[in-house]
Amino acid sequence: MEALQIMPIMAQNQSRLNLGEYAEEATIIQDEATAKSGVSFLEANTDEITMNELANKCVVPTWANQELTIAHQDFISCVHDAASSFYAGERLNNPDIRVSHIVRGRVPQALGKKASELLECEKTQFYQRLAFAFTIPTITETVRGQRLELCIGGVRNYSDLNLYRATKGIEKFSVFVGWRVHVCSNQVLTGEGLKYNMEVTNIGELYRNVLELFHSFNPAKEIHLMQMLTDTSLSETQFAQIVGRMRMYQALSPARQKAVPRLLITDSQINSVCRDYYSNAVFGAKDNAISMFDFHNLLTQANKGSYIDTYLQRAVNATEVSVGLNNVLQGIDNKYAWFLG
Repeated sequence: MEALQIMPIMAQNQSRLNLGEYAEEATIIQDEATAKSGVSFLEANTDEITMNELANKCVVPTWANQELTIAHQDFISCVHDAASSFYAGERLNNPDIRVSHIVRGRVPQALGKKASELLECEKTQFYQRLAFAFTIPTITETVRGQRLELCIGGVRNYSDLNLYRATKGIEKFSVFVGWRVHVCSNQVLTGEGLKYNMEVTNIGELYRNVLELFHSFNPAKEIHLMQMLTDTSLSETQFAQIVGRMRMYQALSPARQKAVPRLLITDSQINSVCRDYYSNAVFGAKDNAISMFDFHNLLTQANKGSYIDTYLQRAVNATEVSVGLNNVLQGIDNKYAWFLG
């Protein structure tokens, strides 16, 4: 595979979000080929929402001194604009947006009303947690016959902030870039493609942090990682050994857990992996064996049932576990040998 190189455009003008000297006015293509996201990266514990609903139906929380926090829709637009600038000339899909943990309120004029008497115009709401993702369908690779598209997204959780503080504080955002398996929207994510809880005070700082992530990300390296997983297979006995150890991990004492690599996959998600081993037509077992690439996809498929605030950590952990097990099977190292025990 040839090295995949994507170079950023050095932007000169100020954008509509007041992103500063590092940003230019992004032109987002909105034709039929790119308008639909097609990213189904979270399936449970969340609700779908549009940019229009975020902007017109949700209030923006403030700090105690009434200074605004960065709105969810501005976070999404900032990342999308940064991607439009960095991957200039490529087509970007619109973001798929998921939210959870709604916080309801009312306007001051309706303080004395019963909840059943409130008019729609008197109700307020916002969502504590938000996640979004969009693909770049013009940047693709193929691994084990599966098309992979470059995917970018972010996560934000208002509960990370102390909105009661007297002055405006630091806000935290997580942004990722990685490959998404087209057929099932499974997200391939490593620690190198994730900036977790980046701390910023304004939208300009956020924009610069996002560009730094894009610049440091090596898409060819991650494709090579996925291709390595296709070279190794698990027998049914080995698969059973691994999922059994995964279930046992949850019961280990804290001291024993520290002696083995971390596992963030939950029991219910392990059950999902077991079901899909037999029933998933694309990534399930074939001839009583499963490739490590397919095993990784079963883990990332199960991760779609996570809450927003744990989704990214578990996505990275799914890759860590898959690569670690692959290294044991290939004799590279024994770090994850306990799971094959």
